Amino acid sequence: MTSEQARHPGGGFNPPEPTTKGGPDYGRFIDAVRKLQDHARAVDAPDEVITEAANQLEKLSALLAPYNADEWAAPSGRRMDLPMRGNVLTIPMSARRGDDGRVHGWARFARFHLGRNGAVHGGSLGMLFDTVLGLTAVLLTGSRRQRTAYLKIDYRNIVPIEKELQFDAGVDKVDGRKIFVSGRLTDGDTLLTEADALFVRLKPGQP
Repeated sequence: MTSEQARHPGGGFNPPEPTTKGGPDYGRFIDAVRKLQDHARAVDAPDEVITEAANQLEKLSALLAPYNADEWAAPSGRRMDLPMRGNVLTIPMSARRGDDGRVHGWARFARFHLGRNGAVHGGSLGMLFDTVLGLTAVLLTGSRRQRTAYLKIDYRNIVPIEKELQFDAGVDKVDGRKIFVSGRLTDGDTLLTEADALFVRLKPGQP
């Protein structure tokens, strides 16, 4: 076992250590990055505007570069006071455990997640379901350290961007270290996608 594994058994799936790093504007910082991603995907500006934007972005990267930290020190994913713990990678969403023993919530894809013709990119749906189904395994079984063994998605209808959609998920079976989970994404009464996944609990010290 390496020293890194000894300090963080279960790798990145240890319970996050809460922090206030980033201060009161960290949430605003994350929102601004998300808006920038949307603009970068949508912009049709004159050449000189793109040139100026590129100059500004290079300056911003230079401003932040000296403060790059590893995953254990950075506040991303550890700001418990912010949506999705301040993780800019995750699809904006919210989830809760329902009285029916399932997990329910909403998700909203932005312009950044566009594939073609108004539809969400299929890979972005994979990102959402990996998050939702993994969270479901945690909330419904108490498992804290696990990795995705497989994730299968059935695309039933076009998934729209920039609209609040609903999801629900549940645990189908637990077999030793294996946790079988499934869920669906809907737009009102319309089924958009279904997914099922297998998560495997990590052994002590397993990355």
